[in-house]
Amino acid sequence: MDEICIRIKELRTRKGLTLKELADMTDLSVSFLSQIERGTTSLAINSLRKIAEAFEVDIIYFFEKQKKEKYVVRKHEQTPYEVKGLESIYHRLNGEFPNRSLAPFIIKLRPKIKGKQKFNYYGEEFYYVLKGTVIFTVGEEEYIVEEGDSIHFPSNVPHFGENPLDVETVLLCVITPVIF
Repeated sequence: MDEICIRIKELRTRKGLTLKELADMTDLSVSFLSQIERGTTSLAINSLRKIAEAFEVDIIYFFEKQKKEKYVVRKHEQTPYEVKGLESIYHRLNGEFPNRSLAPFIIKLRPKIKGKQKFNYYGEEFYYVLKGTVIFTVGEEEYIVEEGDSIHFPSNVPHFGENPLDVETVLLCVITPVIF
């Protein structure tokens, strides 16, 4: 509980808010917020949700272990991983800091693979072909995207990609929101 209280006060001061301003944003009293920050009262999850919304952070922020912010990802730190059913190898390129909203990857598509499922969710996707060719189906349209080309579309339009070549295709991908 102490860690949550500390984080609430840190966020409030970092955003330059007074207790009164936070109270107005959350419909919680100034005295209650002061007690929370001092750790002298218990905090219901509903109140924490209101505070998280006021700060524009996910409620999980208050429970995560505080990590040192990391802005640079060295080549040797990029551990490849696979997502079951996607027939691709991913290299995560993102830094680590609170409330990041971009998820950049290098994606290596195996030869002759075709997406098995269409995706659609709220957000955006951007792909730049570093090597090879990808055929993206976005909605009802098919796009051939070759080395040096890019494609950018809203993620809520059903979409999938395929590598028609006999060699690996490599993409730079940036998506929002952060999904994995």
